[in-house]
Amino acid sequence: MIPIKPVGVPVGPTRTIDAAAGVAAQYLQPGALNLTALPPLALYVHWPWCVRKCPYCDFNSHEAKGEVPEKEYLDALRADLEMALPLIWGRKIHTVFIGGGTPSLMSAAGLDRLLSDLRTLLPLDAEAEITMEANPGTFEAEKFRSYRASGINRLSIGIQSFNGRHLQALGRIHDEGEARRAVEIALANFDNFNLDLMYALPEQTLEEARTDLATAMSYQPPHLSLYHLTMEPNTVFAKYPPNLPDDDTSADMQDLIAEMTGAAGYRHYEVSAYAQPGRQAKHNLNYWQFGDYLGIGAGAHSKLSFPHRVLRQARYKQPKSYMEQVANGTPVQEEHEIGRADMGFEFMLNALRLQDGFAPNLFTERTGLALNVIEKQLNEAEGKGLIYRDHMVIRPTELGHRFLNDLQQIFLG
Repeated sequence: MIPIKPVGVPVGPTRTIDAAAGVAAQYLQPGALNLTALPPLALYVHWPWCVRKCPYCDFNSHEAKGEVPEKEYLDALRADLEMALPLIWGRKIHTVFIGGGTPSLMSAAGLDRLLSDLRTLLPLDAEAEITMEANPGTFEAEKFRSYRASGINRLSIGIQSFNGRHLQALGRIHDEGEARRAVEIALANFDNFNLDLMYALPEQTLEEARTDLATAMSYQPPHLSLYHLTMEPNTVFAKYPPNLPDDDTSADMQDLIAEMTGAAGYRHYEVSAYAQPGRQAKHNLNYWQFGDYLGIGAGAHSKLSFPHRVLRQARYKQPKSYMEQVANGTPVQEEHEIGRADMGFEFMLNALRLQDGFAPNLFTERTGLALNVIEKQLNEAEGKGLIYRDHMVIRPTELGHRFLNDLQQIFLG
């Protein structure tokens, strides 16, 4: 958290940067909110290409057709960031997350260039967590040693399962052996990494879920992300639903996860996140605590705070369109301010995902609103036994976690 003070606008060498500086100056004008401090700022970088689109995936990812235009895309990322600088001038970057898509398709030289550009243009915190998503099937030991040498200090590996049958059902490009090899390469080169696993997979049994989790924990990863498979709109699975475990079996899997992770010393600190002591994902914590983030790259989203407003942006999704729009000086496709009526819900939508909840004063710091604007909803949630609150903390109860969607809905409107 840094105190708010007037933000200096740099004089850019191009018309597009000058225009961005003019827009940034407008955001400093008086408005509906009164933020007394700016939240921590993170950077998200999107790499949009993957080898093959998985049938459950609704992310902005595109199958690589032929050679990926790596140089052109890296040029666009740098230009995009340069144009965005006036919006974040003078603010330190605390975490960086390179997501996708499959960023580990990037060459070692390309990744080195990207991180060099970020260091040139941004004041990165000396202890910044710099995470890169990687998928088995793209792991080469030498390349990942180069990634580490370039400055990546945390990996997030999309294992999803160690079971070959389930990997095939999920449309993954790797097999069980490649999954294990990916973790072994990570262990050899990184002391901080996350393993993504999914459960309630097509025709998965409780014992198979147990074996997957036991295999993952045998590597003692600092962090685990455990996701219930869901049928997202506009995916192949939504159109052709597979045979999934019933609700009772899914609930048994959730109970199993709680038992096994707890026994192994993992803290369940967010809906899908489990960490060894002190190994929470700093970048994701910033999201859930309603911190700020600048997103660059195709389809990337941003949330940026100013003294009297909070801004959301979305960039063009299609890689080709994104690169063309960057060249035109207009990478942002959608932009809007979060209205007062929506601010409380947006904060609570994120903060209620955390097991520890939040300090009451954080609501005012991050929204610019007094806590009493959601007093009615807090009373309702407390009356239903969904939250606990005192002068130090507001957090979901065990019942609130179990019925999180219902709890979040209370704050809608």
